[in-house]
Amino acid sequence: MSIEENKTIFHGVMDQAFSQGNIAALGRLMSPDFIEHEAGPGQGRGLEGVKTIVAMARTAFPDLHATIEDMTAEGDKTWARVTFRGSNTGDFMGRLPTGKTVTYEAIDICRYANGKMVEHWGVVDMLGMMQQLGIVSPPGPNGS
Repeated sequence: MSIEENKTIFHGVMDQAFSQGNIAALGRLMSPDFIEHEAGPGQGRGLEGVKTIVAMARTAFPDLHATIEDMTAEGDKTWARVTFRGSNTGDFMGRLPTGKTVTYEAIDICRYANGKMVEHWGVVDMLGMMQQLGIVSPPGPNGS
């Protein structure tokens, strides 16, 4: 696989699954033996776990949109900085919708083989998102 093919697969995951809610696209873009190293709450570590997290995100933020801000690749891996934006109009992790719009970032590292994404490592700014939703308060001037 070429570096450009790997980038195309990553774009597909962000555009088709996260931005459009096409969970079925994950089966075309990711290996059935996919390994998730950043499993979220209630998410398994395989392909089904990714489907769960996309469905949860799209339920909580039906207008969720992922924008790839930066991306590079070398060998069988890609690295990307992605900005997510969406309005919380659905239940999120057992909480009622806030109606608030959030913008948060993620850093993703992915490995590819045989025309599919096979592995993912990443970090999502969940604290920033939770603060924007009002679930977590930012520290006050006295550190409270």
